Amino acid sequence: MKKFLSLALILAMVLTMLAACGGQPAETAENKPAGTESGAPAEETKTWEELGLKHPLQDVRVRQALSMAIDKDTIIASLFQGKAEKAISMTSPGEWLADGLEAYDYDPEGAKALLEEAGWPADYTLDVVYYYADQQTVDLMTVIGQYWSEVGVKAQFRKLEGDLNTQLWIPPADKVNGPSEVKWDMAYAAVAALTENEFYERFMSTASNNSTLPKQEGLDELIMAMGTTTDTQEQIAAAKEVQKAMNEGMFQLPLYHQVVFIFTSDKLDMKGNVPGNDQYSYEKNILDWTIDREDQTLYTNSGPMEFFEAPLTNPGLYAYEDLVFDRLINADPALNPTDGLLAKSYSYNDTMDVLTLELRDDVIWHDGEPFTAEDVKFTLELYLKSPTASTNITTPLKMIKGAQDFIDGKADEVTGIQIDGNTVTLELDGISPNLLIALAQWPILPSHLLSLDDAATLQQNSYWQKPIGTGPFKVSEVKMGNYATLERFDGYFRQGEGNIEKVYMFASGENDANLIKNVEAGKIDYAWSKSTDDAVAVEKVDGMTVTDAKIRYTRLFYINQFPHEANIK
Repeated sequence: MKKFLSLALILAMVLTMLAACGGQPAETAENKPAGTESGAPAEETKTWEELGLKHPLQDVRVRQALSMAIDKDTIIASLFQGKAEKAISMTSPGEWLADGLEAYDYDPEGAKALLEEAGWPADYTLDVVYYYADQQTVDLMTVIGQYWSEVGVKAQFRKLEGDLNTQLWIPPADKVNGPSEVKWDMAYAAVAALTENEFYERFMSTASNNSTLPKQEGLDELIMAMGTTTDTQEQIAAAKEVQKAMNEGMFQLPLYHQVVFIFTSDKLDMKGNVPGNDQYSYEKNILDWTIDREDQTLYTNSGPMEFFEAPLTNPGLYAYEDLVFDRLINADPALNPTDGLLAKSYSYNDTMDVLTLELRDDVIWHDGEPFTAEDVKFTLELYLKSPTASTNITTPLKMIKGAQDFIDGKADEVTGIQIDGNTVTLELDGISPNLLIALAQWPILPSHLLSLDDAATLQQNSYWQKPIGTGPFKVSEVKMGNYATLERFDGYFRQGEGNIEKVYMFASGENDANLIKNVEAGKIDYAWSKSTDDAVAVEKVDGMTVTDAKIRYTRLFYINQFPHEANIK
């Protein structure tokens, strides 16, 4: 009943707001539709059919109008209880976001004018798909459908089931003209990006997951420019040029940016460490934290359900991934590479095509075996061989000389990975701008307990029932689907000044159905979530603090500009 009341309230707010302003907000320079004056159609315009387009979504005016019809501010204030940020780009607000982007803010009269100018067919029904099962998504789709209906656009919404990759991201054989391999007009989805170029590489004409955007003149080159330098300021400048092109062409419809909510109890003192993006790995310095519990135990969630998830896709999603394993390089809370971890130092040559890592010589695995350079070489090759490894790993690593021959089975090893004692040298075919970020995310795995033969079925290996790492805590007790405990590893090369001796992890996936219950029982000291409902509930519990952390996570509509069987003209 509460869910239906929530939806009814939102719809009531929408209709009340429309009635209050007569359907037309005060006009400003910012909300005038492109190509119009005071909301009136420009002279000597042509409809999408007169322009020779194959279907109406190929007309940029239609795509702009669909955005202008949605009151994102009201949706965020009501449905998301103010705990999200309105998006004008896939890039979140901050130093990476370009200035002067058109917001396509709420302007229903302007949207109507653009649709009329473009010749929107009144009998056309947008086919909109989504794949999230939560009630909030259903409510959001309902509200957006209502907004579109107010400007004369009909839409049907349907949830996809089964193989999502095939239904969402298969590109057409002809990447210029189509027809489309996916059978929808718009798809509500999300992108969680480790690096900025991940947001945009999927829109390149050569991308294996570009199912929506025909090849655009000059766009491939703009996107590729983001990957030709390791200089952050040069990457930012290149990213802003891409954003401008994406914004002008309205190639997707950004809705909002999610934040991560970090929950901490008043029993925990993080000693000045700042919470960050907990979807990924960053240096938390947990060995310096103190806990005000007699048993010196930190309580958290994200323990294993059926197995400890192999961190080839989600490097920091679960608590144990940060605590049981180590990376070569540390990252700060914003995920920028900082100092060495397993590598006590690292450096590039002058041409940025050789990376040298000097490894520590005082590291041991939890079973007492010494950590060696062979473990590093093995892990990098394992990631390259694994069919399930994230492109965040494989794309930077593919720049190592000989990587592709190794992947293709033409070589038994990656020739560009050289070992000399405790020195690992990575010889590259060119600049790999995200290599350091990758090395700061994905942990090194033990070559004496796994093999390259495990690459295709790594998750099924019994190793993941009680994994061995080099991290500050080792796995102690495991009750799959119930709880698992970690204990402080006495053999760790850093000792720290904190008092946490044990970590108790309640079993949970990314969405923890028991989080609030455990918080209210006083059994959560540190946890995180992307759920606004979780954040609102935890804020009401005495002794708990909710901290927001900005992340690269954008919800949007993909707009399919390829003609498909339902809309081919």
